[in-house]
This record gives sequence, structure tokens and C-alpha cells, in this order.
Amino acid sequence: MMIMQRILSVVFVLAALISAPVLAIDLAQAKAEGLVGEMASGYLGVVKGGGDVQALVKSINDQRRARYQQIAQKNNTSLQNVEALAGKKAIEKTPAGLYVNVGGGWQKK
Repeated sequence: MMIMQRILSVVFVLAALISAPVLAIDLAQAKAEGLVGEMASGYLGVVKGGGDVQALVKSINDQRRARYQQIAQKNNTSLQNVEALAGKKAIEKTPAGLYVNVGGGWQKK
């Protein structure tokens, strides 16, 4: 259990660092406008929007996937385990009024 907590802490610090430098304003804006949301899979999803929104989501998800793979290898666990833990934590940390996808559909938290 302690290893999982450590993995989860590392996942979110790294996800924040990856998203923050270049995309933070765009990501924050996209979330605030209801264009993107967090999914239980540990990745962002497009709620509504076109090419720019999809490109933003793809870029962030590619970065997240790379970090999740590194974390999984470092901690001798599966990628799926890291993704699931990251998704759970991201949804928990999502502020009220923003979108999450828990059971296959988008809903405001």
C-alpha cells in the first residue's frame, strides 16, 4: 500500500510538471470552458471541441503516458495500475463544476 501511495504522489507531481510549463493556461482554459475533462483512465478526454482541443488533449496524454510508463517500470507495476491510480486521484482533485468521466459519460463534478 505504501508503494502505491508513493507511485500516486509521483504521478501527480509529474503530471502537473508536464502540463504546466507550456500548456497550463490553455489546459486550465479548456477545462474552465468545459471542453476537456479528466477520465478514470488517467488521461484527459475531449468533452466538446475541434482540432485545437484534440491536439491539446493528445499532447498532454502522450506526455502522461510516457511518465506513467516510467513510473510503472521504476516501481515494478503495470502501466494499467498506474493509469487507474492516476485517474482516481485526478477525478478526486477535480474542482466542482468541471467535467469528469467516471462511468462512460461526461458529468460536471
